[in-house]
Amino acid sequence: MRLLSVGPTGHERPAALDDHDVLRDLSATVAAIDGELLGDPERLDQMRHAIASGDLPAVPAGTRTGPPVPRPGKIVGIGLNYEDHAEEAGLTIPDEPVVFLKPSTSIVGPYDTIELPPGSTTTDYEVELGVVVGRRLTRCGSREEALSAVGGYLVGNDVSERSRIAAGPTWAKGKCADTFTPIGPWLVTPDDVVDPQSLGLELWVGGERRQRGTTARMARGVGELLAYVSSLMTLEPGDLLLTGTPGGVAAGRPEPKPFLSHGDIVEAAVAGLGRQRTPVDAYAGAAS
Repeated sequence: MRLLSVGPTGHERPAALDDHDVLRDLSATVAAIDGELLGDPERLDQMRHAIASGDLPAVPAGTRTGPPVPRPGKIVGIGLNYEDHAEEAGLTIPDEPVVFLKPSTSIVGPYDTIELPPGSTTTDYEVELGVVVGRRLTRCGSREEALSAVGGYLVGNDVSERSRIAAGPTWAKGKCADTFTPIGPWLVTPDDVVDPQSLGLELWVGGERRQRGTTARMARGVGELLAYVSSLMTLEPGDLLLTGTPGGVAAGRPEPKPFLSHGDIVEAAVAGLGRQRTPVDAYAGAAS
């Protein structure tokens, strides 16, 4: 299933694309696309039947597409999980995964605006495979068990302000800003993702392709990452894991490095999971 949320910010309602790519309103069937739903196989089956029936109302054209999971309980990011990205950063794949947290307030929809922080000159893009947890995981002992707890997959962009990361001592300072985690357009349930380790990732800025990679090149795959993170903290249904980015980020390119600037359009895609298109604006409170 391809699940999504539609409607005004903060008032999104659940929806799904049917087999004919018609967007169907699910609000009469479920309250939200969240951990409670993703962890309930019976309700998911009921939704599949409802979507296939063709009886659900269509969503009006022009309705805003919001983030598929509007407010994850927590967002866990993974750094340096692709060798080419580690190389362009002048680093090596670490012995243990790099883990950082992002706030749910950084979440926006797949066509919403990325807002540059005040004075930003080093805001960067990072296309990533996002994994939404569907079942509680704590101290998980195997990759296979961890994979069985996946509730869905989506496109993520882990937007990063490099100067704040460089200032240290934590990466979170450069990852936490409002609008810095566009996700979607869809959450695709695991039954429609044959192999999460064989998905192509691409990102464009202003029509120029900047990133191209495949999840097959991850240093650590989805199951291993989920199991590892569950050894550090309990993962709850609805939590979001961002699994790292391939090479091609602005920080890894020659001078003048093409960081994001006002007026840019960023497009991020993962095979089978859809494509984002997010405009970039300067901080709305900046002096004109």
